[in-house]
Amino acid sequence: MPVASLNDIKAKVGADLGASPWIEVTQAHIDTFADVTGDRQFIHVDPDMAKQTPFGGTIAHGFLTLSLLSQMGAGVMMVPDTTKMVVNYGFDRVRFIAPVRSGKRVRGHFTLAAFEEKRPGQWQALHNVTVEIEGEDKPALTADWIGLIYV
Repeated sequence: MPVASLNDIKAKVGADLGASPWIEVTQAHIDTFADVTGDRQFIHVDPDMAKQTPFGGTIAHGFLTLSLLSQMGAGVMMVPDTTKMVVNYGFDRVRFIAPVRSGKRVRGHFTLAAFEEKRPGQWQALHNVTVEIEGEDKPALTADWIGLIYV
């Protein structure tokens, strides 16, 4: 994560922080996620049956796409130069807009919506995130993601 001073981060509230690199969502990723979560619905893991659906093939689990935010945010979201620890605090809102088909690439666009001190040594960052699907009109998802930063 890019490192900056608390003041530099506060100055970025409302700013577009940029986009992550592209990540290919492979069938192997989808199958592994299905194994880990136990969600082996055919639209995720059976290419032949999934071809017969409106999706035209297998699609990633929405939660798989959501879980990629950690990887996407690592190169975009800012942390203070005095950071001791960053903790995922959750989401205010998540919407799954469009399916991510196997083999497609996704990337996250991040905006720092808020950054405030919650108590001495603890800051809360709110990022508005949109996950784009390469070559698609609609995003895969939008989310308001909250992180706690301990300095």
